[in-house]
Amino acid sequence: MFESRKDYVFIILSGIFITNAIVAELIGGKLIQIGPFVMSIGILPWPIVFLTTDLINEYFGKKGVKKLSFITAGLILYAFLILFMALTIPAARGISPVNDEQFTAVFGQSMWIIVGSITAFLLSQLTDVMIFNYFKRKTGNKKIWLRATGSTIFSQLIDSFIVLGIAFWLPGKINFETFITSALTGYIFKLGLAITLTPLIYVGHTIINNYLQKGLTKNN
Repeated sequence: MFESRKDYVFIILSGIFITNAIVAELIGGKLIQIGPFVMSIGILPWPIVFLTTDLINEYFGKKGVKKLSFITAGLILYAFLILFMALTIPAARGISPVNDEQFTAVFGQSMWIIVGSITAFLLSQLTDVMIFNYFKRKTGNKKIWLRATGSTIFSQLIDSFIVLGIAFWLPGKINFETFITSALTGYIFKLGLAITLTPLIYVGHTIINNYLQKGLTKNN
């Protein structure tokens, strides 16, 4: 019973992880402006992705995170393939409330965005799990905030610069100055959200521990 409860926890965390990762990729083509700064709207779900990454890492180790990261990357690619197919099929003229031009404007992301998104996702996740486990080896089960925040500081830095660099700067959609300011703004924003959400890691730990402990008690 204990193992089945742990499997159930993994399914829930994986569902949250995959959903937010795919949504972030789908909406990432939209740039927003906050004051003088420009950044991708896709940054909004990423703090949740890193939060669930830390929880999965805590209970299922780096192998669990790595496997889920590669599975998610495959699902992101699958989502882009479905979108590509949808883009090639013409809308019903005079019937469809969304015409081809509108649909393409929203979902017609370039190959550069796809490559940048998947590359940034995998590198940031692998960095996150490596640093998280480094701090966990040093601190044991103590100082959850340190390994969660420490891993996020580096992983989100990589994610912010790689995705904008490959998707927007390399193909010439934005200049170097905009690339740097946008990446830094997105990084600071995501890091701020992640730090703000740090108490939720402790909440998640408490909920999961209680849930698993109840299963262990019933099993005994």
